[in-house]
Order: sequence, then structure tokens, then C-alpha cells
Amino acid sequence: MASNQSEKTAAVVQQNEEAVGLGTFGGVFTPSILTILGVIMYLRFGWVVGNVGLWQAMLIVTISTAITLLTSLSISAIATDQVVRAGGAYYMISRSLGIETGGAVGIPLYFAQALSVALYTIGFAESVNRIFPGLNLTLVALITTVLVTALALMSADFAIKAQYVIMAAIALSLICLVFGHQVVPASTDIPPAEEPLGFGPVLAVFFPAVTGIMAGVNMSGDLKDPVRSIPKGTLAAVGVGYVIYMVIPFFLVYYTRDNPDALIADPLVMRRIALWGDSVLLGVWGATLSSAIGSILGAPRVLQALARDGILPRWLRWMGNGHGPTDEPRLGTLFTLGLALAVVGVGDLNAIAPVLTMFFLTTYMVLNVAAGIEGFLQSPSFRPTFKVHWSLSVLGAVACIGIMFFINAVATIAAAVIVLGIYIWLERQEIQSTWGDVRQGMWLTLVQTGLLNIDESLDAKNWRPHLLVLSGAPTKRWHLIELARALSHNRGLITIASVLPSGSRSIAQQDAMEDTISDYLKRHGIRAFVKLITAENPYAGAERLVEAYGIGPLVPNTVLLGDTETSDPESIERYCSIIAKCHQAKRNVVIYRDDPPEQPDERALPFFGLRSPKKRIDVWWGGLQSNGGLMLILAYLLRTSRRWRSNTEICVKLVVHNDAAAEAAHANLDNLADRLRIGAKSQVILAEDRSFDDILQESSASADIVFLGLAAPDDDFASYYQSLQARTSSLPPTVFVLASENLDFSEMLEKE
Repeated sequence: MASNQSEKTAAVVQQNEEAVGLGTFGGVFTPSILTILGVIMYLRFGWVVGNVGLWQAMLIVTISTAITLLTSLSISAIATDQVVRAGGAYYMISRSLGIETGGAVGIPLYFAQALSVALYTIGFAESVNRIFPGLNLTLVALITTVLVTALALMSADFAIKAQYVIMAAIALSLICLVFGHQVVPASTDIPPAEEPLGFGPVLAVFFPAVTGIMAGVNMSGDLKDPVRSIPKGTLAAVGVGYVIYMVIPFFLVYYTRDNPDALIADPLVMRRIALWGDSVLLGVWGATLSSAIGSILGAPRVLQALARDGILPRWLRWMGNGHGPTDEPRLGTLFTLGLALAVVGVGDLNAIAPVLTMFFLTTYMVLNVAAGIEGFLQSPSFRPTFKVHWSLSVLGAVACIGIMFFINAVATIAAAVIVLGIYIWLERQEIQSTWGDVRQGMWLTLVQTGLLNIDESLDAKNWRPHLLVLSGAPTKRWHLIELARALSHNRGLITIASVLPSGSRSIAQQDAMEDTISDYLKRHGIRAFVKLITAENPYAGAERLVEAYGIGPLVPNTVLLGDTETSDPESIERYCSIIAKCHQAKRNVVIYRDDPPEQPDERALPFFGLRSPKKRIDVWWGGLQSNGGLMLILAYLLRTSRRWRSNTEICVKLVVHNDAAAEAAHANLDNLADRLRIGAKSQVILAEDRSFDDILQESSASADIVFLGLAAPDDDFASYYQSLQARTSSLPPTVFVLASENLDFSEMLEKE
């Protein structure tokens, strides 16, 4: 019953949306083409041609339109794969690349749309000022901005219908331009043109002319069928706009051949040319007003989507409120009005246009990246009905970046810093989204590629510890986790593993426990995987982990254990069998013996009970091969970790039986320390009839941590291990190391 009721409710909502939704022509093509054929075409296109000439002007149009076309293809692919709701480009990016990326682009996109309102109303005021010089340009722009906003507040549908009349006026002005009545004569009323600008600055001013595709995309929440309307309406607007922009320069050059300075000096040069000059005024006014309406309709909808997704600060969340059956963002519209009025005070088209160019190009670039990644990954969830090869989207992204640097490298870097800053801020907010995005697919593809390209043969130069930490519950042996973090430097992999009694947890409960432990580790700054398994006893479970855990060539190369706490002979035998199993499986073994506090302190995590500001790591030397090389590597990793890197020394210790051996040992160890460059110093100790155990106890009593090598397991390994426990029971924290990989660790240490 509940399911049927939900379906009925959804059907009613869908019918309501279809009843009030806009179609392809009115909702996408009309606002897009009217924004494309807008203020830049009427007031700056002649300036573009006058500065760079006919052929370069056509090249600027072609480059700009090519970028817009590639972006339109990417938009079409994304729009036909997912339901596009309010927010347009922001909605698409956030649902593809994640909420942080969407927000990082969506916020600048909103400001670009809001700035566009000021751009178009200033353009309108400039044209009015040319006809009525006595009027104050800024005042006219301010009044126009308020009136345009009032129209948008009345109804989005009404504003769209008003644009049909404006489109007719633009069409009439273009016809009158084609059938111009006269060549602009050489006359004194047109002052000499200023020094022509170069290709880059002119391109920066012109590019906003082709950014009209956002006018339709931003209306996505008001469309009857956005999946169908966005591709058709957007591509049609780009095509029609390109044809018109490629034709107009020929007429401009032809009708100003006697006075080319008019192209730069007179923003309303088209009025001089047209068959009915005032039709150009109607076109200018219609185009600027319609473009302003498109922007004042689009910008608040982006703002509304940002607020509803939790992107904006809490004190701005009211921007997400909507009104009426069409959910119009009236509060967001009023906020945008205030911002636009502030920008109108600048009053300079040429100053605002390049800023818009950078914002729009950034948005276009990210849209292309989103479509390119989705297409490249070929995720089963990405099934657009409008198929675009991923290489076209990548080409569009590269073109956007290239043009941005070509126009203004400093502004490009500034835009990148702004977007990156917003991204980092949003990432730290840890906003939870209720939708999936392409990032998981990206990582899966990278992991797959990496795993298939990892060489099965071991390489000492690229070795790093991938640790399987048999810690049990993290709070019980937190010192093992701290040691793992210190050794990995967040570059190796850490897996915190625990064995649960068979039948004690269901699979669902086991998964929930893994999530709980992961959250606990994250709160304490530990980046690690968590693995729980069930077994009849901890020893059998540990052996299973050593045998089976990992994927392909990426398996833990080092197993980190705590020292056994039992004196039961059978338990010790099982414990030692784990060590033997690791050795047979070519996994290095690191055993940490200490009695630290159990619970990690949130303010100062305990770490091996450091005894003094000056720290010392003792490594008892048995040669560079086998255990010796691995012990030095682990000691070096420990010394260079965050908690140990300050004022810590590695002391390599060797026991000899006579003075002659001591002299040779001194020379060899000093030479070794120089070659290895790990900050170690050597200490040669004369036995003088003392046992090694006595020397060990005396020499390392003041160390902070001691490294000792383990013998390879044999039939009597349990007895050997028990004797080792007894010999080191009164030492500071001690690490037993058994190198088991088929790897010459000396290659990693020695520099040729």
C-alpha cells in the first residue's frame, strides 16, 4: 500500500511539473540564443572586428564557438544520463564529480551569472546614453536592473514569453543590418580610433557573447523535460549563433570600408548601417534586457541549489526557499539584485567582460572534465542517450585551460586559487551528499590499473611497509597502531585486523563493527583499513589473514604483532606458529613488547612512554644482511616520523670480544653510517667476559626503544622465543624484527 501511494504521489508531482514546465524552444533555445545574440554583438562586435580585422574576428568567433560546442556536447551527455534539476551546471557537476567540486565551481558560477545581470543592464544603459547623452548612465543601469528583477519576480513563464517579442525585434534588426542603406562615410563626428588591441584581450571581451548556453541550462528546474530539451535547445542555439556571428563581420567591413575607425569608435555603428537604424536600437534594448532577464532567472536558481545542498554557510541557507507551484527562488532573486546593483557601480563593460570570461571558462572546463571522466570510465551507471566520445570532452577541457592562459595567465591562476580554496573549505565541512558521484569510479579504475601494473617481483628501491596489524580491539593495543602510523608515514598501507569468535556476530553486525572502528581511527587521525574475521580462536584467524588477505600483488609485506601475554605452553606454541607461518609466507614480522596505557588520550596520544626530550633508538647489530637491514630501515622510518623526528638519534650497537676486533668494527660501522646517511651513530662495546644479556640490559636501559633481530623459526622456536622474552623483560619498549621477504634490504640503504 505504501509503495502504491508513493508511486501515485510521484505521478501527481510529475504531472504538475509537466503542466507548468517549459519546453525546448521557450525554456532552452530562446534564453540561450537571446543571450548569445546580446550586448556583445550589438555594442562590441564592431569593436572586435575593428581591432583585429575580418579574418581574426572570424577566428575568434570560431575558437569561442568551438569551446562552447564541445561544452554543449558534454552538457548534453550529462543531461541525458541523469535527471537534471534546479541548479543547471552546478547540479550536473556536483552529481558527477562530487559536492565539493560542484560547490567549488557553483559558487563562482553564481557570481558570474549575477555579474552578467550588471553587464547587460550596463550595456542597455550605454546604448540609451548614446541616444540621450543627458541621462546618467549609472542611474539608468540601476533603474533597469530593478525593473528586470521585478519582471523576473512576477513569473519565470511570463519573462520567457516576453522574450518572444524581443526575439522578433532582434530578427528585425539583423534583417535591417543585412539590407543596410548606406556605407558609413568619412566624417568628423567620429573621432579617430584608439590604438588597436591584440588578439588575446579582444577574445576575452568577446567570449561572453557565446556563453549563452548557460541561460538555458540554468533553467533546468523549470523545464518540462530537461533530458530532451537541454541537448536540442543548447546545440541549436550554438549553431544558429555561430552562423550569425560568422556572417555579420562581412557586412560590418563592407559598410565601413570608407571609415573603418567607426568600428572601434562608435559602439552603435550598426545603427548607422542598418536600413532602419532604430531597429538596431530595438535589438540592442531587447537583447540586453532579455539577456539580463535570463541571468536574473538563472543566478538565483543556482544559489537555491547551492543552499539546498548545504554548500552555503548556515546563515545563508534561507536562500534555498522557493515560492509557488514552480518553486521560484524569490529570496535568492532579491539577494542577486543587491549584488548586481553593487556591480553596476563599476559601469564599464570592458572591465566586467573578462572577469565573466574566466568564470565561465572555469565552469566549462569542469563540465568537460566531468563528461570526459564519466565517458572514459564507462561505468555501468553512466548511460547517456546522447553519446559523446570522452576524447571530445577532454579536448574541450584542454581548450578551456589553454584559452584561459592565453587570455590572462595571472587571472587564470587567480581563478584556480579561488576554486581550489572553495573546494578545500567545502571538503573540511565534510558535507554529506545523498547521491553517488564519479570519484569512486575514478579511484576504482586507478586501483585496477595500478594493481595490474605492479610487478610481482620485489623491488628494494620501491619498498615501503604495508602493515597488517593484529591489534584486536584498537583500544586494547593502541601502541601497535601508533607504531604502524609512525612506520608508514601515511605512504604505506595499514590494515587494522581483529579476530572475532565464530558465531559471535552476523555479517551485518561485523560490517557495522568495521565501520565503527574506521570512524574511531579517523577521529584519531589514523588512515587505515579495517578487517574483521571470525574464527574458532585468534591464532587460527591470524593464520587465515596471513594466508588470504590482500588482492593480487598488493598484500601486506609486514605483520605487526603485540607480544604474547600468556605463559601457557600451548598458547605460546600457537603464537610462535603464527610467526613461523608469516615467515613461510614471506611476510616480515615485527613484534612490539611493552606495557603502555590501554586507552588513547584525545589530547596527547601515548607513544612508547618517551622518557626525555632527547630520544634514542638502539639497534643491536648483526650485519647488514637479513634482519639488520630491515631493522635500520624501520629505525629510520621511526626516527623521521612526526613524533620522533625532533632530537632523536639512532645508535647502532655491536659487541666484540677484544680490542683488535673493536678497532675494525669501529671503522666498519662508521663507514656504514656514512654510506647509509640515516643519521645513525655507531657504538662498539667490548664484552670483557660479560654475557650478551648483561651488556644488553646495561647498555640499553636508558634507550627509548630497542630493536633486536629474531632468529628464523625452527622446531624449537617456542623455547627460543620464551628465553628471548625472559632476557628482555626489564628492557625499555622492544621491537623484535624478522626479515622474511626475498629482498636485499641493503640495496635500499646503500647509495652508490
